[in-house]
Amino acid sequence: MSSAPHAGHVEIFKARTNKWFAGLSWAVAAVGIVVTAVTAGPVTLAGTAPLLLIAFLGWQLFWMPAVVVHDGGVTLENPFRSVLVPWAALVHVDTRFALTLVTAGKSYTSWAAPAPGIWGGHNARPGDLQGLPATTYGPGKSVRPGDLKSTDSGQAARLVRNRWQELVESGQLAAGDAATTAVQVTHRWVAAGAVVLLLTASFWAIAAK
Repeated sequence: MSSAPHAGHVEIFKARTNKWFAGLSWAVAAVGIVVTAVTAGPVTLAGTAPLLLIAFLGWQLFWMPAVVVHDGGVTLENPFRSVLVPWAALVHVDTRFALTLVTAGKSYTSWAAPAPGIWGGHNARPGDLQGLPATTYGPGKSVRPGDLKSTDSGQAARLVRNRWQELVESGQLAAGDAATTAVQVTHRWVAAGAVVLLLTASFWAIAAK
């Protein structure tokens, strides 16, 4: 998560399936390390870099990513960068491929809230289409599959749109500031370096066998 504190009421979205993938990667890495230590001895643990890479990527790609909705805006915690989009900079919320925050100059996609696949809309229930924020609906009260309540992108978009609507209706958010409001992007260089290091160690561990 971002090291910057978020003031006021904070809502955090993480995809449930991502948590399962993270747990699976950790289980695979843990079993592999234990089996290696038992069958070949602790001295061979130096060659478990590929397993450590799996465990780290499980955290970086699946456990850590999140959509954080707070008083200052929306923070997209992605694997290798954190993006803070202030409310004043937000122009549109899209869910075609994933939760995407559109600003006057650029769009920012969330790793934590992907849209459903081609069959995602076929499993929709009537309740998934009701009670959504007004900005969700298209012509004829149509709803994009990525906006359904049962989808990751839809759940995250609902949090963002509800808070955005509250701010607009309460008069706390002035219109016309999108073009002049800066988006804060923080790159995770340490995480990127750790992946490169583990990839290199994994290559040498495999080559040494």
